[in-house]
Amino acid sequence: MDIGNRVLTRLKDELTSSEYNRYIKHLEYDEKSSRSDIAIFTTNNILSAKWIKSRYAKKIAHLFEVETGLKPEIIIDIKGEQTKPVTDRVRVKKENSSESTLLNPSFTFSSFVVGESNKLAYNVSEAVSKQPGSLYNPLFIYGGVGLGKTHLMQAIGNVVLNEGKSVIYNTFEQFMNRYTAHLRSKTMDRFRDYYRKCDTLLIDDIQFISRKEQTQDEFFHTFNELHSLGKQIVITSDRAPKKIAGLVDRLKSRFEWGMLVSINPPELETKIAIIKKKSIVDGIRLNDDVVNFLASKLGNNIRELEGTIIKLNAMSSLLRQPITLEFAQNSIQDYLNEKRENISIDSIIDIVAQELNIKPADIRSKKRAAKVVEARRICIYLARNLTPNSMPQIAVYFGMKDHSAISHAMKKIESIIENDENLKVLIEEIQSKIETIKVK
Repeated sequence: MDIGNRVLTRLKDELTSSEYNRYIKHLEYDEKSSRSDIAIFTTNNILSAKWIKSRYAKKIAHLFEVETGLKPEIIIDIKGEQTKPVTDRVRVKKENSSESTLLNPSFTFSSFVVGESNKLAYNVSEAVSKQPGSLYNPLFIYGGVGLGKTHLMQAIGNVVLNEGKSVIYNTFEQFMNRYTAHLRSKTMDRFRDYYRKCDTLLIDDIQFISRKEQTQDEFFHTFNELHSLGKQIVITSDRAPKKIAGLVDRLKSRFEWGMLVSINPPELETKIAIIKKKSIVDGIRLNDDVVNFLASKLGNNIRELEGTIIKLNAMSSLLRQPITLEFAQNSIQDYLNEKRENISIDSIIDIVAQELNIKPADIRSKKRAAKVVEARRICIYLARNLTPNSMPQIAVYFGMKDHSAISHAMKKIESIIENDENLKVLIEEIQSKIETIKVK
C-alpha cells in the first residue's frame, strides 16, 4: 500500500462512517504526480474538493508527517483535470483560495427532502439557481431554526459555483466581523471590492442586523450595488423582514423587492421522509416502527432530528444491540427527559416575548390585555408540553389559583389552535426555537 492510501486508512479510523463515506471515500491518491513536499489527491467534483481542502487538508498533512516525518502541501484536484504541471496547480490553488467560499457539498437540491411545509421555498430556490439575478432577486427565505433555510441557500450556491461563477456565503456575523476589521484597519476599499464583485451573495441569519445602524448602512450600499448589476442576492432569517426589530425601512423595502418565502416546521410525513433519507445516506438500518416512533416523538428541528439518529446509531454500535423499537424508546426517552429538564419556563417566556414583541414581565403579570393573555396562554401550553413541570407547579409560577386554571388555559389554547392555522404555525415556530436550547 502506497503512502497516500496508508494516510487515507488512518484518516478513516479518525472520522465517523458518515463523514468518511460522504467525503473521503472517493478520494484517490495521485502517487505519480505527488512529491515529497506535495501530496496530490483527486475527487469527483469541485464542491467536494473545496470542502475536503477546507475541512481535512490539515489533518491529512499531519498524518503524512506521522507516517514519513515530512509535512507536504495537500492539493485536491478534480478527476480528469490534472493537466497542468504541479507547480502551476499549486500556484492556482493558492491564488484562488482567498476568493473561494466554504459551501457544504452535501447541501444540494437532490438531498433536500420536500414536503408541504417547504415545497414553495424549494421550488423558488431551484428556479433561482437556474436563472440567478433574473428571477426573484433578492430571495428572502425565513422560518424557524433547523428547518432547512441554510440547506436551500447553499444548494443555490453550489449550482452557481458549478457553473463557474463566484459565490460568497457568509453568516451575517461573518459579514459584520469582516466589516468591523476593515473599518478599523482603514481598508474599506478592499472590503467593498470583495463583496461587490461576486456573482451571487448568500447571507445567512440576517436577523442579527437588528439595530446595528452602521452595518445596516454598509449592507444597504452593498445590496444596491449588486442588485443594480443584476447579481443574485439570497438572504435567510428566522423571521420576515417586517418583524426584524430595529431594521431600517429602506432595507425592509429592498428585502421585499424580490420574493419572500417561508419554511414551516415539517409535518409528520415529511419528518418520516427525512429520517428515512438520513438513515439511508448514513447506512443506518431503521425499520418502519422505529422511523414512525422517532418522527412522532422528536421535535421539528431537522438538524437536531438528524443528530439524534446519529446518536442512536452510535449507542447501538457501542452496546452491540440492533435498533429495535424498544431500544429506540428507551434511548430516546432518556434524551427527551434530559431535554425537558433543560427547558425552563423562564426561557419559554423570554422567547415568546421576543417573538410577540412584548415584555417578559407583562406575561408574568396579571395584565388582561388581549395580546398579553394570548402570550401567557402560549407560554402555559409550551411549558406543559416541553418542561417536566406539573400543572400545579405551572399554576404557582403564573400565580393562578390551582391546576384547574392551567387545565382551562390548555383547553382554550388547544381549541384556538384547531381553528387558527396562523397561530398553529406561530407556536410550532416558537417551539422549534425553544427546542434548540442545548442540553447541558
